[in-house]
Amino acid sequence: MSRGLRNCNPGNIRKSRVKYEGEVAPSRDTEFKEFRSMAYGYRAMFVLLDSYRSKYGLCTIRQMLGRYAPPTENFTEGYVRFVSSRTGIAPDEIVNTRAARDMIPIVAAMSQIENGVPAIISDIEEGWSLFSKV
Repeated sequence: MSRGLRNCNPGNIRKSRVKYEGEVAPSRDTEFKEFRSMAYGYRAMFVLLDSYRSKYGLCTIRQMLGRYAPPTENFTEGYVRFVSSRTGIAPDEIVNTRAARDMIPIVAAMSQIENGVPAIISDIEEGWSLFSKV
């Protein structure tokens, strides 16, 4: 089982000062956050990506993934191509981070890259439901 799935952190969100709803504190992992369920891990991904839009004006798959998975640590262009191909959203097309039709497929593709297995869509939809109540 991948680290992200073991931690209920399908986006492999690193530890930071930001505290998310459903986060386990302290995390048993020394580098990555841990959540009490997969739904809360997916919710955190939605919150983080939405903050990229609201705080930094990042509103395309290429822009968001450039920050989320920077080239200094990842093969970012391959990540962008994978997410774009899985979602049908062009890399430089504006994404609505408050629309399930955009974000659920994006996060599903990201989870697959991060964990090496397809995401369970019902977990993502539950995470979206938690996020959309914000």
